Amino acid sequence: MTTIAIKFGRVVREHRERLSLSQEALAELARLSRSYLGEVERGSATPSLETMQKIAEALDQNLSDLLLECENHDQL
Repeated sequence: MTTIAIKFGRVVREHRERLSLSQEALAELARLSRSYLGEVERGSATPSLETMQKIAEALDQNLSDLLLECENHDQL
């Protein structure tokens, strides 16, 4: 069973790579440190709702859509 933190991290990484953004660029857009964003992408950090919203906005996504992708990630 994959945790929600790991699923969220995978979804964030997929969107970031689709946009051809580096971790550093996305972290800057989301006003986070690059190292923390890396932890989020690896699922070793569990972001707060506020942080998840910052990441979603930086990816030009709705947080609800990212979370829905997390729910469906294992089914893809």
